[in-house]
Amino acid sequence: MTKAERQKLWEDRITAYQKSGQSVREWCATQEGVSPRQLWYWLRKYKNQNEVSPVKTANRWLPVEINDHAPIEKIHTLQVKIGPATIEVRPGFDPALLSQVAKVLVALC
Repeated sequence: MTKAERQKLWEDRITAYQKSGQSVREWCATQEGVSPRQLWYWLRKYKNQNEVSPVKTANRWLPVEINDHAPIEKIHTLQVKIGPATIEVRPGFDPALLSQVAKVLVALC
């Protein structure tokens, strides 16, 4: 069995365990060849592989629309939309202030 196949097998087992609503011991008792120790190992390993820092979970890619017909004075501005709020960023903006405002808006929206 390849490493990828083994990982897929355990991902499937973990999914089945989590959906079962059973304790580790109860679930392992119904599975042939799976010990509680193995399941705990793979639960920790799977959790560590899928952990994302809180900063990264708050960030996500959003589509950007470029309007070719924008007025000349707006060419050097950027609109950042967070929920219902729109922030217009112009040259010379304070990056620290923008970061703080964005964090507050993400928390509120």
